Amino acid sequence: MKIERFEDIEAWKLARTLTSRVYDVTDQGAFARDFGLRDQIRRAAGSVMHNIAEGFDAGSNAEFVRFLQYAKRSCTEVQSQLYVTLDRKYVTASEFKTLYEQTRLVRAKTGAFIKYLILNPKP
Repeated sequence: MKIERFEDIEAWKLARTLTSRVYDVTDQGAFARDFGLRDQIRRAAGSVMHNIAEGFDAGSNAEFVRFLQYAKRSCTEVQSQLYVTLDRKYVTASEFKTLYEQTRLVRAKTGAFIKYLILNPKP
C-alpha cells in the first residue's frame, strides 16, 4: 500500500487509538482529578501521533526518521507513566496491560517503519 497521507501510516493509526484510550481512562475517577499526571500522559500519548504526522511532511527520510524517533520516545514516556497510574490505583491491572500493550505495539510499528525508511531512502 502506498502512503499518500499521514493517516495511511499504520503506526499513526495505532497511536491514534492509544491516544483515545488514554483520554478515556484519564476521564475516570481519581485519575481525572490528578491534573498533573492526567495532562502529562495525555500530552505524551498525543505526541506520539503528532510526531508521526509532523514527520510525514519533513521532506526527507532522515528528517522523518528523526520525528519517528521522537514518537518512539513518547511511547516509552507513556509506558513509564502507566506504572504511576497503576501504583496510584488509577487503572486496574487489566487496563494497565491493555494500554501498555497498545503502547508496545505502537513502538514496534514505529521502529519497523524507521528501519524501512533507513533501508529505502528517497531518490
